[in-house]
Amino acid sequence: RRNCRGNPNCLVGIGEHAWLGEIDENTFHNIDDPNCERRKKNAFVGLTNLGATCYVNTFLQMWFLNLELRQALYLCPSSEDAAGGGIPKDRDYEPQTICEHLQYLFALLQNSKRRYIDPSGFVKALGLDTGQQQDAQEFSKLFMSLLEDTLSKQKNPDVRNIVQKQFCGEYAYVTVCNQCGRESKLVSKFYELELNIQGHKQLTDCITEFLKEEKLEGDNRYFCETCQSKQNATRKIRLLSLPCTLNLQLMRFVFDRQTGHKKKLNTYIGFSELLDMEPFMEQKNGVYVYELSAVLIHRGVSAYSGHYIAHVKDPQTGEWYKFNDEDIEKMEGKKLQLGIEEDLAEPSKSQSRKPKCGKGTHCSRNAYMLVYRLQTREKAPAVQVPAFLQELVERDNCKFEEWCNEMAEMRKQSVARGKIKHEEVKELYKRLPAEAGSAYDFISLEWLQKWLDESTPPKPIDNTACLCSHGKLHPDKISIMKRISEYVADFFYRRYGGGPRLNVKALCKDCVVERCRILRLKNQLNEDYKTVTNLLKITVKGNDGFWVGKASLRSWRQLALEQLNEQDEDAEPSNGKVNGNAQNKDESNEEKREEEEELNFNEDIVCPHGDLCISENERRVVSKEAWRKLKQYFPKAPEFPSNKECCSQCKILEREGEENEALHKMMATEQKTSLQNLFHDKCRPCLGSWPQETDELYIVSQFFVEEWRKFVRRPTRCSPVSSVGNSALLCPHGGLMFTYASMTKEDSKLIALIWPSEWERIQKLFVVDHVIKITRTPGADAESALYASEPELCPECREGLLCQQQRDLREYTQATIYIHKVVDNKKVMKDAAPELNVSSSEAEEEREENKPEGEQDPDFNQANGGAKRQKTSHQSYVAYQKQGIRRSTRHRKVRGEKALLVSANQTLKELKIQIMHAFSVAPFDQNLSIDGKILSDDTATLGSLGVIPESVILLNSCPRLLIADEPIADYAAMDDVMQVCMPEEGFKGTGLLGH
Repeated sequence: RRNCRGNPNCLVGIGEHAWLGEIDENTFHNIDDPNCERRKKNAFVGLTNLGATCYVNTFLQMWFLNLELRQALYLCPSSEDAAGGGIPKDRDYEPQTICEHLQYLFALLQNSKRRYIDPSGFVKALGLDTGQQQDAQEFSKLFMSLLEDTLSKQKNPDVRNIVQKQFCGEYAYVTVCNQCGRESKLVSKFYELELNIQGHKQLTDCITEFLKEEKLEGDNRYFCETCQSKQNATRKIRLLSLPCTLNLQLMRFVFDRQTGHKKKLNTYIGFSELLDMEPFMEQKNGVYVYELSAVLIHRGVSAYSGHYIAHVKDPQTGEWYKFNDEDIEKMEGKKLQLGIEEDLAEPSKSQSRKPKCGKGTHCSRNAYMLVYRLQTREKAPAVQVPAFLQELVERDNCKFEEWCNEMAEMRKQSVARGKIKHEEVKELYKRLPAEAGSAYDFISLEWLQKWLDESTPPKPIDNTACLCSHGKLHPDKISIMKRISEYVADFFYRRYGGGPRLNVKALCKDCVVERCRILRLKNQLNEDYKTVTNLLKITVKGNDGFWVGKASLRSWRQLALEQLNEQDEDAEPSNGKVNGNAQNKDESNEEKREEEEELNFNEDIVCPHGDLCISENERRVVSKEAWRKLKQYFPKAPEFPSNKECCSQCKILEREGEENEALHKMMATEQKTSLQNLFHDKCRPCLGSWPQETDELYIVSQFFVEEWRKFVRRPTRCSPVSSVGNSALLCPHGGLMFTYASMTKEDSKLIALIWPSEWERIQKLFVVDHVIKITRTPGADAESALYASEPELCPECREGLLCQQQRDLREYTQATIYIHKVVDNKKVMKDAAPELNVSSSEAEEEREENKPEGEQDPDFNQANGGAKRQKTSHQSYVAYQKQGIRRSTRHRKVRGEKALLVSANQTLKELKIQIMHAFSVAPFDQNLSIDGKILSDDTATLGSLGVIPESVILLNSCPRLLIADEPIADYAAMDDVMQVCMPEEGFKGTGLLGH
């Protein structure tokens, strides 16, 4: 049954069911049975996966079940054992060499009582990164080479030669000259055969291709020592001898030339449990029948992610086991069962079906290594753990037993405490309900539920959140409280403390009375709403009525309800010390300001002067009866009888506004006529090629020109520009902020050049605060001309401005940059000249001009702004200069471009991840450039690479051009994204190669 939350007397369904009746002892603790960590009889020991070390675990289990290798490692003397006296019991054993690590690990795998052991010492000794999955095949080669090198220093030949004896075979590269028949042979050792599986279905086909004859012709001809010239020849591999353990590497992970990365071949390859290698040998006079002893599996569709497991055959019993890190599963009936490893979904729809396999054969699309052992009738010998290693194993077993006993004792204590709590809760729950007429307490439902929840120890009782502003129990909080007997309440407060106690007198009478009053008003509101609705249908004749705002009439019921709710909230607990839920003062003040800004009833028809507004479309007349009803709810509402005249000041302003609009239109027409070329941006002078017809030009801010053009286009919506505002181009000392060279290049967008004839007209039309002029003194030729500015350049402020601008560009946060994906060279050209491919600016300018006046830039004095406007303008210019010259040109987004928010300290790699989410292009497929410069250092910050706010970075689909290849078609291969920083050369940089 569920708990009735609104009923304080309902004590059912609050968590008591877990305590009533008989309870399983396991519910009294959260400690797993330590015996679950104990090794089962005749079972193998697993290995802990340290993050991404499953590939190491598979090889360790396979090498452990190579009894000859294990026996040889046990014979390898330990440094501790050789020193004599053994290892002191007060310190842990620390292997010093790779051989010591491996023999200790094998001893634990053989005789440990644990279900699985931790190989972290071995992994750390190899210098492997536990969080990064490496190439398993490369690991096998490198480790075997390391082990062979380490054992070569041993005196015992059985130890020294074990790697060669078990894993080393010989083959020869044989080249035969077609002209003279001369045979050249190069003998080489191998520890595994690397077999290409592309285009093959059977293992034997892969071996045949490995030994296939190759023709050397044309440019690839062979230089014959006998003929002393290049001749056509044939080359092939001949198998000379095979090892006891034959490792066959299936080349599933191949290099994809299109993506430049590895990929996995998920094709099925068939193989048999018995492999006869005699047909492939050069000499046929031996026994070369091999038995399958291990299959190493890679589960996953990507070469850079997935999981490694191993199916290995026990050489002593002939039974197959699946080794999956900590978990080991015995196969039924001594048969190899690849199982679910072959049922993984392919990334594409063209999923190949699994071929049928006959008896004694198998097929796999995930096997990457097959291990065969030379068939023999001899029974596998038992391998004994040396005494010094057995002592170490027994020490570890003792630690494990101590841990098991400790866990068992903790479980026992938890069960004992749980039983006591069980009896206590059962007794208290029976006495929890308050009987009729007896004393009682209110207590929080949430606290009661936590008391009945064994997983969270109860905290002291806290009732402060349920108190009203009078310090008593708020009636609205009754729904989250429960009424319990005084006996149980006394027990709770003695045991857990807290407060304040809420007894029979705790319910606040004042709050109850107020709640009832508000409820009555709310009920009356529904009746009055119907009455007012009917009264509004009556047409009011003459002047016998009142003006009411239409918006107020539409929402009067909601406004009245909000007023009642506010009164109700005033009775609720405030943010003071009483309830402990103190709010932030800034937040409460902000909420108050927002409430003040909201219009009250009938204030929507009050003009700024406090009188009746002049717009009759926003108001209507209602009858006296309707007004009286409304006044009951809004006694402070503004009252306007229907014969009330509109605001006289608003009428005057309306007339003046109409006159101003006409004046502005006339001003715009006059200014446009006077400055036609400036308005249309035609026949403009250029500093790069000084016009011959004049030796002087004037400068104004480009921002002034753009604001003036806006006014001319929309004189009724934009305020007229009264001042040229050239102070924005000067420093505090009155010097010019630009050099002649900068005005021809990077600062050319910030200034506008004015002809002398235009300047004369500008002086008549606008207030000119500062005159800025550039004069040319002609020389012998155009290059030798001298240029002077008036006022002169201020070098100190210019240098300071440049330093500040550079610093700002390198220290930005959350700035916008644009990523432009380029598909072909034509689009590259368009990016070089974006003006050829931009969207029309008219629509953007129109949107800018349609903004409310408060959102437009206040940097220029307006015609009707007065002294206050002048002051605002001056302050704006001061701030304007401190921030550097304002750029009026905006970046125009083009097709195939997206905006991203970045920071200067963000790395290029982090930017590539953002681009991947925006364009679905993997980071390794991204070649990024800015202004023709390739961005390639993933660890560099954007600031150091010269990426500044508003930069456009190109993302190109042309190979080796500016930026990125197309997104990879196979989205399952997006696994590769996580390998952006993975070393492509396997274990380069790890400690393994150092050995």
